[in-house]
Amino acid sequence: MTYTPYFVHGETRPGRWLITCDHATNMVPPQVGGGSLGLAREDMERHIAYDVGAYSVAQHLGVLLNAPVIASNFSRLVIDPNRGEDDPTILMKLYDGSIIPQNRHADTAEAERRMDMAYRPYHRALTRMAARPGTVILSVHSYTRQLRGRPPRPWDVGVLYARDDRLARPLLDLLNRADDMVVGDNEPYSGHLTGDAIDKHALTFGRPNVLIELRNDLISDHTGQKAWANRLAPLLNKALTASAV
Repeated sequence: MTYTPYFVHGETRPGRWLITCDHATNMVPPQVGGGSLGLAREDMERHIAYDVGAYSVAQHLGVLLNAPVIASNFSRLVIDPNRGEDDPTILMKLYDGSIIPQNRHADTAEAERRMDMAYRPYHRALTRMAARPGTVILSVHSYTRQLRGRPPRPWDVGVLYARDDRLARPLLDLLNRADDMVVGDNEPYSGHLTGDAIDKHALTFGRPNVLIELRNDLISDHTGQKAWANRLAPLLNKALTASAV
């Protein structure tokens, strides 16, 4: 069976949004360690390997917004598609207290091999899809409530942006009106990294964009995933209208 490094859903949908999910799966291609990074199953099921729940939310949003979706099909521990090619964290050897055995001795040549196999095909497809005139990029991610040895994070959803807040500001305004939601402004992380997916496909070309981070315990099952997509879709469209981009 041929390995597929990314999935595309609804490519011909006419909506302006392009929904991306950089950390959609915990897939380890057979070309890497025979399909294993040497980690226990419980590690491969947690946030260090992929963004739990984000892929399903992205797919639901694609239907609700009538927009195409592109998602990676490799664990962020294989090679991280949301990092620039020269980022030292593109191939992690230790993450949130877990050593990744198959990565311990991975060198530059191995990183290049994995980029050719998975990272670059994903970004080529994303480049092609983003080039459609009028494209607005929505990147869907999730994060863990608590990193090991760190205090719990209080936010339900975070809105991330850097340099271009045309969509982020109206979306934050709309989310903050909800009494039952704790919203992070560039939390739990701040902005973006040079060369990351938003930088590469949105900021470099002046494309309107926003990145959403959902706390993964809120979207760990189908009910939560669908509920958050239903909640976010109308707010995203309202934010797009308010931004006048």
